[in-house]
Amino acid sequence: MITMTNNAIQEIKRIQTADPSHQGSHLRVQVIGGGCSGMSYKLDFETAATTEMDKIFEQEGVRLVIDKKSFIYLTGTELDFSGGLNGKGFVFSNPNAKRTCGCGSSFST
Repeated sequence: MITMTNNAIQEIKRIQTADPSHQGSHLRVQVIGGGCSGMSYKLDFETAATTEMDKIFEQEGVRLVIDKKSFIYLTGTELDFSGGLNGKGFVFSNPNAKRTCGCGSSFST
């Protein structure tokens, strides 16, 4: 299971409303190779249809789509959004990450 905080849900909705190309889209979350710790998170808005290989999570009308390979690394993760002066943007609290980089955008298991 992947969860989103209220801050993340509100930011995703704000982005979808502000950009007409994101209206009706879902947020795809992927784990890709790279970054200073070995794996990085990738977020994209998509309007393409999901496949049987996707895991779909929905909270308060926001759909989060994750491919099965990425889901292995993301099980139990919470997606948050941190704004303000010291905000980082979207933040992943991933219980599977054994090590993360200083900026929090990459990890290793």
